[in-house]
Amino acid sequence: MSADIKAENQPYDDINVTPMLDLAYVLLVVFIILTTASVQGVKVDSPNTRASENLARPQTRAITITADGTVFLDAYPVDIAQLKSRLADHKAANPALPVVLKADAAAQYDTVMQVLEVAKALDITELGLVTKRQAP
Repeated sequence: MSADIKAENQPYDDINVTPMLDLAYVLLVVFIILTTASVQGVKVDSPNTRASENLARPQTRAITITADGTVFLDAYPVDIAQLKSRLADHKAANPALPVVLKADAAAQYDTVMQVLEVAKALDITELGLVTKRQAP
């Protein structure tokens, strides 16, 4: 019996780092998730409207036009030819492709019209315009 007690009181020769590694991996995963969740896309100053709801459907493609006229498709910069090509690919996969157009209030009207012409040429009928809700 005294041999059992003596064995319990002996110092450890090594440290078990497995729980510390588990904690480090959990913290890494949480950091990755929080970092990617904070990326919301391209920030623009949308015009105001009194529309009650502006809801996007699942698998909706977002086209964003910044104040300087840069066009983005789902947060990736594209020119008008690339936009037409990529939207055509998405339209082929989903014939009822919903598209949301989010333009800065200071964006050039010409750029907005070019994007709308691309949508019309591809026969995209589910097209929404994103605005900010104006206080009554």
